Amino acid sequence: MTTIRLDGSSLTRADVVAVARAGATVELDAGQLERVRRAADFLAGKVRCGEPIYGVTTGFGSNADKLLGAHRARDELPGGNPDPREDTLPEELQRNLVITHAVCVGEPLAADVVRAMLVIRINTLMRGHSGIRVETLQALAAMLNRGIVPVVPAKGSVGASGDLAPLSHLAIVLLGGGEAFFEGERLPGGEALRRAGLGALKLSFKEGLALNNGTAQMLATAVLALDELEYLLGVADLAAAMTLDAFAGRSGALREEVHALRPHPGQVAVAGHVRELLAGSTLADIPYHLVPRFRTWTAQAWSRPDDQALSFDIRWEWVPADQRHGREAFYQRFLPFKGGKKHQPQDAYCLRCMPQVHGAVRDAWAQACRVVEVELNAVTDNPLIFPDNVDAEHIEDQVVSAGHFHGMPLALAMSYVKAAIPVLASISERRLNKLVDPATNDGLPAFLTGNEDGTDSGFMIVQYTAAALVNDLATRAHPASVYSIPTSSNAEDHVSMGANEARQVLDMLRDLSDVLALEVYTAAQALDYRNEMLNAARRLAASGGWQALAAKIDQAPPAGHPQRAHFEDEARELAAQLAGSAAFHPGRAVLAAHARLRKSIDFMHRDRAMQHDIAAACGLVRERAFSLG
Repeated sequence: MTTIRLDGSSLTRADVVAVARAGATVELDAGQLERVRRAADFLAGKVRCGEPIYGVTTGFGSNADKLLGAHRARDELPGGNPDPREDTLPEELQRNLVITHAVCVGEPLAADVVRAMLVIRINTLMRGHSGIRVETLQALAAMLNRGIVPVVPAKGSVGASGDLAPLSHLAIVLLGGGEAFFEGERLPGGEALRRAGLGALKLSFKEGLALNNGTAQMLATAVLALDELEYLLGVADLAAAMTLDAFAGRSGALREEVHALRPHPGQVAVAGHVRELLAGSTLADIPYHLVPRFRTWTAQAWSRPDDQALSFDIRWEWVPADQRHGREAFYQRFLPFKGGKKHQPQDAYCLRCMPQVHGAVRDAWAQACRVVEVELNAVTDNPLIFPDNVDAEHIEDQVVSAGHFHGMPLALAMSYVKAAIPVLASISERRLNKLVDPATNDGLPAFLTGNEDGTDSGFMIVQYTAAALVNDLATRAHPASVYSIPTSSNAEDHVSMGANEARQVLDMLRDLSDVLALEVYTAAQALDYRNEMLNAARRLAASGGWQALAAKIDQAPPAGHPQRAHFEDEARELAAQLAGSAAFHPGRAVLAAHARLRKSIDFMHRDRAMQHDIAAACGLVRERAFSLG
C-alpha cells in the first residue's frame, strides 16, 4: 500500500487523491516533527510566563477581550458546585471550542472528502507554526491510517475563520466524542477509537484552535472536484471527437498553426488533444460528394444478400449543369452530388469553436489547480507561531494574529470553475442536439432511428434530459463567494463561503458527467449510422458499378436527355472513388471508445426501453471507463 510522507511542504493533489480514494496511508516526517515540537514547547513556555495569547489565554472571536483567570469564576456562583473535571482553564477552553463548534447539519460528507480533510489538516499542522503537540498529530495520523472516518455533516462552514464547524466534527472524534464510521459501521466516536485500538485525547494549549481553524473542508472538496473535472475534460474532448467523426466534420479549425495565432494554453491543448483522438480517421474531412444521406428503408432498398440486413437506404441528389453557375471552382474539386454533407467549409460553433470553449474551461481548471497547490502546503490557522524570531521584543512578534484562515482565494477560484461547468455541459448538449435534429445532422436519420412505420422516437428524449441537466447546472452556477454574511457578532465581518462553493462544484460535476455520457451514447449511435451508410455505398459501388449507384441518385436525367451522358460520366467517377476507398472508419481513439461503449450498450435498431442504456452510459463515464491515459 502506498504511504505518503507528510512534511508540510510537499503535499500534492495526487497525494490527497491517493489517500482519499485509493486508501494510501500517511507517515509524519521525523525531521519536521522537531519543528512541531519546538513550536509547542515555545507556546507552553510563553503561557507559563503569563503572556496573553489569543485563543490560548483569551477567548475566541468576539470573546478575544476575555482573559482567562487563575481559577473558574463559576465555582463561586451561589449554589454552584466546583467542576469535577480535572481540566485546566486552557484545556477547557480548547475542549469547549471543539465541542461547541461541531454544529453542522445535513448528510455526512463522503468518506473520500473526510479522508482528504484529514490528510490536509495533518500536513498544514506539520509546518510547525500552529503550536500543536507531536502526540496530537500522531493521534490524528493514527485515526486516518486505521480507517476511522469522522461523521462530518456537509453544511455549516462560512469559509472564515476557516471551516470551523466541519473541522470541529473532525476533531471531536479525537476527544472521544461525535460519531465516526469504522469498518462500514456508524459508531459513537469513542467506540470507533476503541475498536481501532486508540484512546481519546486531551487537548493542550491552542490545539482546539489548530485543529478547527483552517480551510481543510473547502480545500479537500476542491482537490477532489478538480481531480474529477480533469478526467471529465478529457471525456468532453473525446465526446466532441466522436461527434465530429459522426458528422464527417471539418478538422481545419483544430490545426496547430491556427491556434498558434491565439495561444491560450487550454485552447492549444484541447486542439492538440482532439487532433490525437481523430488520428487515423477517414470520416473527418471526407469529400462532400462521397457522403450519402439517410433515406428510410424499403424492401427494395438493397439487392445484395449481404446488405439485406441494413435498416436504412441511402440517397444523393445530382446537381444539373445549369445549376452550377458561379460554383464552377467548387464543382471542379468536388463532384456535383449533394448527399449528407452540406456544401459549406465550416461546421457549427459547437464543433468549430470547441477548442476555444473546452480550452477556456480547461484554463479555469488550471487556475484553480494553481490556487489549490499553494493552499495544500500553506498554514491556514490563527494565530501563527514563529518560535525562531528570537530577537522579538514582544509576544506579538512571535505569536501573530493574521487571516490565513480566510477562504477567499479558494472560493473565487472555485467560483470560476463553477461558472465553467455549465459552459462545458451546454456545448455538449448542443452537439447532441445537432446529432438528433434532421435539419442540422448532415444527412443522418431524424432522432437517429429508421422509423419505417412512424412509431419510433429514437434518441429524441435523450436531448430533453441533457437540456434539463444543463438548465439545472446553469441555475446553480451563481457564485457563493459574492455573498458574505457576517458572523461572531461582526468580529468576522467578511467571510468567503468557500466551503459552499467547493461543495456545490463537486455536486455539479455529477450532472456534467451525465451530460457528457449522453453525448457519447448519442454520438456512438450516430457514428454507427454514418459509418455503415458510407461503407454500404462503398460496397454498392464496388459490386454493382455505377449503374447500381445511379439508382440511389435523385434528379438523374432520363435516357435520351441532353445531359444524360454528362450525368453518367459523373456517376462513374463517384462510383470509382467510393469503390476505390478503403473501409471508412473513425479515429483510432474514437473507435476504441466506441468499442468500449458497445460492450455494454448495443446499437438501437428500433425503439426499446432506454433507461438501462442511459444508466450504463452514465456509469461508464463515472467509473472512468473512458480514461485516456
